[in-house]
Amino acid sequence: MEVTIGVQNVSRELTVETDADAAEVARAVDAALASPDGVLRLTDTKGRTVLVPGRSMGWVQVGETEKGKVGFGNV
Repeated sequence: MEVTIGVQNVSRELTVETDADAAEVARAVDAALASPDGVLRLTDTKGRTVLVPGRSMGWVQVGETEKGKVGFGNV
């Protein structure tokens, strides 16, 4: 699952590839936004943990990773 996070006052977004499903990511985002001191914690596919303060998140996009296309017809 690919999660893209827009952080306030930062020009680039943060993209994390995680094994969590969309419902798990949505619950983590909701929990981070519910508390004034909430922190979004995501573990990427390599086992690294990404922490983003909830009050700093501008937006979050949750979506499937685009599968690579195979074959000559996709050129």
